[in-house]
Amino acid sequence: MLVLAFDSAVGRCSAGLVHDGALLAARQEDASRGQASLLAVLVQELLDATGVPPDRLDLIGVTVGPGSFTGIRSGVALAHGIALATGVPLVGVTVGEALADSLPLLGTRRLWSAIDNRRGRIFLERDGAVVACALDALPAADGPVAVAGDAAPMVAARLAARGADVMLTDARLPAVRHIAEVAARRLAGAIPPRAAQPLYVEPPEARLPAGGLRPPPVA
Repeated sequence: MLVLAFDSAVGRCSAGLVHDGALLAARQEDASRGQASLLAVLVQELLDATGVPPDRLDLIGVTVGPGSFTGIRSGVALAHGIALATGVPLVGVTVGEALADSLPLLGTRRLWSAIDNRRGRIFLERDGAVVACALDALPAADGPVAVAGDAAPMVAARLAARGADVMLTDARLPAVRHIAEVAARRLAGAIPPRAAQPLYVEPPEARLPAGGLRPPPVA
């Protein structure tokens, strides 16, 4: 199976082609802004470099969150555009699912995926659920846990200070090979379905003024 996987949810734009679990080629660039234009360029460069036409793909996998509001929206919109133009199946993958796929040897430890929301809080994904919370309001660890994600060092330190049995992993950002692997299992029905729709945990930071736009749009 040939999978195009990409991500722009957490501080980096990345795209890769994965064939039957093997990474054929990838492009990535750190970016906290401008994800919409950058990700499209990376995907085009990737397809041009490999000579793979989009309609030869078997599957598209894209991260749907949690993470940057703009980054998530950019990735999902691009994925839907490619899927609509080519008829290639499209599925969504959470950041935590991709990180979990990169950490297969955790044993009985539960994985906590912790993403910094850049607004003084974290997105915490565990056991298939996602919440937003402050570091001072982390839930209790009811057993051994492992922590991944870009906010993992902060979360692991807080848990350790409470006396929790916590392991800090080295997984910080979702890798395209693991996004593709989760997407392929999802398409095959091995894990529950997830539409490629944004996983927003909190409302966007940008809001319209209470009195509306000034001046109002011309009809």
